[in-house]
Amino acid sequence: LQKLIHLLQATDDPLIREQALITLSNSAAFSVNQDIIRNLDGLSVIGGMLSDCVPKVKEKALNALNNLSMNIKNQEEIQVYITQVCRNVESAPLNSDLQLAGLRLLTNMSVTSDYHHKMTNSIPCFFHLLSEGTERTQIQVLKVLVNLSANPAMTRHLLRAQV
Repeated sequence: LQKLIHLLQATDDPLIREQALITLSNSAAFSVNQDIIRNLDGLSVIGGMLSDCVPKVKEKALNALNNLSMNIKNQEEIQVYITQVCRNVESAPLNSDLQLAGLRLLTNMSVTSDYHHKMTNSIPCFFHLLSEGTERTQIQVLKVLVNLSANPAMTRHLLRAQV
């Protein structure tokens, strides 16, 4: 895992980055590896890939963070990327794998109300995706919206959203 994280930092090759992120994502499916990746500062390295100019690299970074977000301590570190993830969801092509990967991560990060306030500005986008997206996109957006709606503090934001 340490070598994969160092490889991500050392290479500019998008194909190598993509493969390293896929491997880290698969490794993160095991809870013991989630702690190891966090302790190796892997979350910030993977989070740094969210600003990569190659959409596939961003998508694979989102998938890795999604798997890593199953851990409360990891969520505490991943939450700093929520605004950037929301921007990626908004700017990604409609119904793209990149958009869906971002929505999946936002779903996990919105299970508790701790980070809902960081998604407030994206609520109009979520409603737009609900209206314009394919069934897969709609289902993923609904998961985020259901999580947000469970928080009474979000009611006003959800009802006042310009759609």
